Amino acid sequence: MKIHEYQAKQILARFGVTVPRGEVAYTPEEAREVANRLGGTVVVKAQIHAGGRGKAGGVKVVRSAVEAERVADGILGKKLVTAQTGPEGRIVRRLLIEEGLDIAREFYLGLVIDRVAAQPVFMASSEGGVEIEVVAAKHPEKILKEGINPAVGLQPFQARKIAYGLGLDPALVKGAAQFFSSLYQAFRATDASLVEINPFVLTKDGRLLALDAKMNFDDNALFRHKDIRELRDLDEEDPLEVKASNYNLNYIRLDGEVGCMVNGAGLAMATMDIIQYAGGQPANFLDVGGGANEEQVRRGFEIILGDPHVRAVLINIFGGIMRCDIVANGVVAAAKSLGIKVPIVVRLEGTNVELGQKILRESGLSFSVANGMKDAAEKAVAAAKQ
Repeated sequence: MKIHEYQAKQILARFGVTVPRGEVAYTPEEAREVANRLGGTVVVKAQIHAGGRGKAGGVKVVRSAVEAERVADGILGKKLVTAQTGPEGRIVRRLLIEEGLDIAREFYLGLVIDRVAAQPVFMASSEGGVEIEVVAAKHPEKILKEGINPAVGLQPFQARKIAYGLGLDPALVKGAAQFFSSLYQAFRATDASLVEINPFVLTKDGRLLALDAKMNFDDNALFRHKDIRELRDLDEEDPLEVKASNYNLNYIRLDGEVGCMVNGAGLAMATMDIIQYAGGQPANFLDVGGGANEEQVRRGFEIILGDPHVRAVLINIFGGIMRCDIVANGVVAAAKSLGIKVPIVVRLEGTNVELGQKILRESGLSFSVANGMKDAAEKAVAAAKQ
């Protein structure tokens, strides 16, 4: 789950991470009032779940409260298109009005989970304020990494090592190390999957602050964090993904034309791979679960067909927990109730597979029954192209 910058800063501040003074505004008038309270010179920042806001015109420095109102009026309610939003963009519904700072240096800080090492990793770079992907591609030597043993956490010597690695003045190392420790504590205590501070800044008067903040959380741990769960902004999420989550379906929309309905995450990943191998592009990731029944299949169809780019559907089911004949009956019932018009290719494997295939062939519907994943992918891709 993602949250807005201002929400991330509120969480980080609770753990002792220093952030600039700022308030949220929902109207141009509120932006003017906040700017007055903060002294006039402020930064007006669009709040959407995407990076690259500054390049898209969503971050503006203003010198007065009147100018803050004018700029806010030009951003609120408008569509902001960045490299991360895609061409559809995001509507700006709120702004963060933040005090202006006199910045001396900018850095990058990040905390993520290293899945290979099975531990958190603290990343830092002296090249702050730009996309870390650009730094990694052009100057990988400028990215510092410290693996963190989850049993003991970020150690003081590691925090000092990062501070010195960033080239900070020795007089600032103690404060920086405390900042890094607080950042890690926030990451660990909230079950975050990502914390990114870009930029982490040193002001000309010697303060260290998180000028920007991004936090993502492990959905599977949200039952422990009701306060964080309530920060979810459904306006920032894909409507089909929101609908799928309400049905307890694991769905992610992609850019292709072949809709996929699969039981099991591993099989779903393999299905997407083989669709591409056959020359097509998957329209989604959809795992209906090992115990897929008629209702789950019907809801899966609803989600898939809600994407207007889908030109064919590939159903790839392994009948282990659920028998193939039961799955086939569910597919037939769902297809009849929804009046599906696009081609449907079905590959079944497992318990009672022959009976399941017979049910599909005798259903009176124009299912294409495949023999194996390769055959299924080729038929689905061909159907989509037609």
